[in-house]
Amino acid sequence: MNRTSITDSLSFSQIVYGMWRIGDDSDTSAGHVQAKIEACLEQGITTMDQADIYGGYEAEEILGNALKASPALKDQIEVVTKCDIVAPAGRHSAARVKYYDTSRTHIMTSVDHSLRLMNIDKIDMLLVHRPDPMMDHHETGAVLDELVASGKVRAVGVSNFKLHDWTLLQSAMRTRLSTNQIELSLAAHQGFTNGDVAFLQERDIPIMAWSPLGGGSLVSGEGHAALRTAMAGIAQDTGTDLAAVACAWLLTHPAKIMPVMGTNNIDRIKTLSDAQKINMDRQTWFELYTAALGTEVP
Repeated sequence: MNRTSITDSLSFSQIVYGMWRIGDDSDTSAGHVQAKIEACLEQGITTMDQADIYGGYEAEEILGNALKASPALKDQIEVVTKCDIVAPAGRHSAARVKYYDTSRTHIMTSVDHSLRLMNIDKIDMLLVHRPDPMMDHHETGAVLDELVASGKVRAVGVSNFKLHDWTLLQSAMRTRLSTNQIELSLAAHQGFTNGDVAFLQERDIPIMAWSPLGGGSLVSGEGHAALRTAMAGIAQDTGTDLAAVACAWLLTHPAKIMPVMGTNNIDRIKTLSDAQKINMDRQTWFELYTAALGTEVP
């Protein structure tokens, strides 16, 4: 598995395992979660993507139970988690409305919860989950710097930020923001032309891509018929599947994109690295892009 440098002392597997729906599985036992992690590790997928809000604020604890039962796994993985979304669920069930909180108090409390729930002593990457229209960038920037300095967090980044959100927060920080996790796929390809990718690529900032299979629409369901036909031809030629082709399309781009692939099916987890078997040339990349656009490029 190829790796992507995040900081001088931290790297991630280029394909990331997403744990958004880990609580939706009928089996959330420690042993079953361990089996998922081990299936990832067998392929060199070492980076696990979490968020405090996933599973109604329960997904981190599901991972933590597995790490408590098998502590040796802690040294074999990198943990990414997110904070700032407050929704009326779980420990925030008393909230009157869904909102964002990038205050020092909330971020510190959220990090402490995440560390305890996941049974870890540090978070490899903490992301601000959503841009907060009420963000005091000096306060938020200072607490992120403080978390890195304290050793609770090794690196910090953001998720779903536009370039102006990024530059505002970065202007109040000593620590370099290390990634932006954005929606990016053949089904949501606007980031390649609206400046999202170019902004990060210019700064040599690796990109984490959430929903790289378009919420599953690229491999099943209705829509994208012509695109799936084009993908199927590549899958047949390479002995892979549609998910691998969709992932390979992102990996081929020079912007250091790390697809966050989420599935609870262990057999599918075992094939996540198949994307790296596909050597996609420029014309093939554009064939898929053209199919996704529904028209040839100008």
